Amino acid sequence: MLNTLKNFVREEEGQDLVEYALLLALITLAVAAVLPGFADTLNDVWTAVGAKLNTAGS
Repeated sequence: MLNTLKNFVREEEGQDLVEYALLLALITLAVAAVLPGFADTLNDVWTAVGAKLNTAGS
């Protein structure tokens, strides 16, 4: 049992997955912090695109 625990601690096969998950979480937090600043601009862009699509469809 003790040898199994030692081998588990030394094993590094799943380490990359954990690092990528932490990096993804950091990027997600950064985007969530920055995105509200762009919300109005993005809304204006989508409104303009929608208006042009409505005009083109008429």
